[in-house]
Amino acid sequence: MDLDLWISKVKEGQHLSEDELQLLCEYVKDILIEESNVQPVNSPVTVCGDIHGQFHDLMKLFQTGGHVPETNYIFMGDFVDRGYNSLEVFTILLLLKARYPANITLLRGNHESRQLTQVLCVHGGLSPDIRTVDQIRVIERNCEIPHEGPFCDLMWSDPEDIETWAVSPRGAGWLFGSRVTTEFNHINKLDLVCRAHQLVQEGLKYMFQDKGLVWSAPNYCYRCGNVASILSFNENMERAVKFFTETEENNQMRGPRTGVPYFL
Repeated sequence: MDLDLWISKVKEGQHLSEDELQLLCEYVKDILIEESNVQPVNSPVTVCGDIHGQFHDLMKLFQTGGHVPETNYIFMGDFVDRGYNSLEVFTILLLLKARYPANITLLRGNHESRQLTQVLCVHGGLSPDIRTVDQIRVIERNCEIPHEGPFCDLMWSDPEDIETWAVSPRGAGWLFGSRVTTEFNHINKLDLVCRAHQLVQEGLKYMFQDKGLVWSAPNYCYRCGNVASILSFNENMERAVKFFTETEENNQMRGPRTGVPYFL
């Protein structure tokens, strides 16, 4: 595999052949299967939220935060769906993971259904069945996301202005409140829990002073008008937020893209 050539091709808007993409998927699968459910990541690192198929905005994200491997990244899932370029988004992230496996961490989101020392990153949120990070380590993740249980909750749960737990209107996961978040962080000696999964118009929002919500798809679905953000940590775990808006290419996004030679 000529990963540098493939990265250049995809950044220029070209597609890999089906055989090349299958080879890439098998290669990255072997990398990911060896990683832990709770994958340790060294600082400095930049944390990113949902991308949802918005390829041009992903390219602007790298322009804003720095390119791999000069910048280390955690992507908190939901790479695909909603936007018109899911294939391109997922392909370039797989290529970067293959080329620089130590510099990019890819967490699974609830849309990927066919992963720090003082900061825990999850796609969705907390679970009433999980009290410690060690419990996350033993979850069997090599499967489809179940409809209930701790794995499901990590993908689907949302923070809410409540104390403990409530039924989620999504029909999966839970709403979790300030007390359970503070207790979870205290038990696991965490300063912050970063998660994605929910649109915030201002790009980043803190809840309960313990939980950071990072959203990295600007003008979500090409119509929501929101700002995007990435959250960077330096060697001393000091935080810096960088905001960015949609790219000019999104102004031409008016309907589904055609001409993709295959579907995944």
